[in-house]
Amino acid sequence: MKFSMKKVTVLLADGFEEIEALTVVDLLRRAKVYVDTVSITDDYTVRGAHGIPVQTEDLITEIDFKESDMIVLPGGMPGTTNLKDENVRKAVQEAYDDGRYVAAICAAPTILADMGLLKGKRATCYPDMESEIEDAYLTGAPVATDENIITSQGVGTAIDFALKLIEVLISEEKAVEIADSIVYQR
Repeated sequence: MKFSMKKVTVLLADGFEEIEALTVVDLLRRAKVYVDTVSITDDYTVRGAHGIPVQTEDLITEIDFKESDMIVLPGGMPGTTNLKDENVRKAVQEAYDDGRYVAAICAAPTILADMGLLKGKRATCYPDMESEIEDAYLTGAPVATDENIITSQGVGTAIDFALKLIEVLISEEKAVEIADSIVYQR
């Protein structure tokens, strides 16, 4: 499979929401974006919230985040809690400061809020997590984009989220092409 020059890093912690993570990986790869699945633990195999083991390509200590155009944080519980890791925060902060994309879905936008990255920005998250996000304008939309931050609500919005990532990384036309190829009803 030949990939475009874009690179996305999807960070996986035990308890991640499988649909949110793997929909992003699948659709970005269909769009010919290089996607690196990265375990934030010292084990290449990460277990999802529903017990599905996923073999990652790399460990967080093995990669150079500066090579990534985007970092994606899937939600899920306890995945989001487990993503609240110093290495994750460092990678996200560096990407944000460099103007690269940071994307989070479901409960994971709370990590960005905890870091102060959503202050004054339009964002969305899993509805039950809204009370944990202060100083942001919560849109309630399936996906919200504000500058280099992209957020989404959860499992039911995972395709919309992945298509938005394709749109910002490549083009709206490519996102439409991928949506059509999976018979996605918009």
